[in-house]
Amino acid sequence: MGKIDEMKTSTRVLMGPGPSDVHPRVLRAMATPLVGHLDPEFLVVMDDIKLMVQETLQTKNDLTFVVSAPGSAGMETCLVNLLEPGDEAVICINGVFGNRMADIVERCGAKVIKVEADWGKTIDPEAVKKALASCNPKLLAIVHAETSTGVLQPLEEISKLTKNAGALFVVDAVTSYCGTHLKVDEWGIDALYSGSQKCLSAPPGLSPVTFSQAAIDVLDNRKTKVQSWFLDLTLVKNYWAGAKRAYHHTAPISAMYAMREALRIVLEEGLENRFARHQKNHELLRDGLESLGFEFLVEKQYRLPMLNAVRIPEGVNDVEVRKRLLEEYNIEIGGGLGPFAGKIWRIGLMGESSDANHVNMLLAALKDVM
Repeated sequence: MGKIDEMKTSTRVLMGPGPSDVHPRVLRAMATPLVGHLDPEFLVVMDDIKLMVQETLQTKNDLTFVVSAPGSAGMETCLVNLLEPGDEAVICINGVFGNRMADIVERCGAKVIKVEADWGKTIDPEAVKKALASCNPKLLAIVHAETSTGVLQPLEEISKLTKNAGALFVVDAVTSYCGTHLKVDEWGIDALYSGSQKCLSAPPGLSPVTFSQAAIDVLDNRKTKVQSWFLDLTLVKNYWAGAKRAYHHTAPISAMYAMREALRIVLEEGLENRFARHQKNHELLRDGLESLGFEFLVEKQYRLPMLNAVRIPEGVNDVEVRKRLLEEYNIEIGGGLGPFAGKIWRIGLMGESSDANHVNMLLAALKDVM
């Protein structure tokens, strides 16, 4: 093998479905010298992260921490810990990530009861009510912000139905966290997972999670071992609790530094201000795209402000336009997935990428390349 050159990457404007742009402060935090993963100074970093995740999720749940792996591992953490073989779980599916949850549930040996909606639509509470009545559900899982379609799912009514059925309420908040309202305690969410690389604007690779006391009680009363050693909360929680931490794994220390700084930035801005910024920039993008002839996939009241799904105009070549945006303007947007492949674009306005300059750059570039 010949000499490998020093790595050099382009400076992209990240306006796809993730990752988002990262603040220079976060990048600088990653360059902080390493300490050991059980060093007293690193334990303080972990405590800081836990407190800030609790605040940003609006929860007092003690079992709130960050999984040392991406959001998909957060999904598995919630499901493999709460489900055992023979359990029944209602899974709401209106895009890619509901399907992924159903797959994991089956791998747990549990029975999946599906509540489905067309991609681009929300889950109907009446359909949820019927599904819950048809079985003995251990939990119901739903995606708050479906990244594959741009749908923002209302949660409160479905949470009440789930609680009335005696089940746990599990939420995928990978794309909504730190970009729109997410009230874990007020909305009765029992288990929730997210990711670091979307509206939080930290590098990919970490997954904030939180569990209610009801979820912990289910975990404590398991009859079988959790199928994943690495994601077993009975082991992991001891690494995040108390002055004496039990060794579990070597945490990704530099990524944790970045997470801490990204959370500090969120709280400095303030949650309400941050949510308003995402909404304002969504509206700026919406007006600009509609003036160019674009149509949104999702009804107005259910659109994600941080992930805009728009139909590709007739006669426009999906791959060619996205290639030109990347090569000529350094702008990344996302293509469609599943049945929407080649039919929609997914334009992200997440965290540091939710910026009026980004919106105006993209609109100007689209006028040129289309």
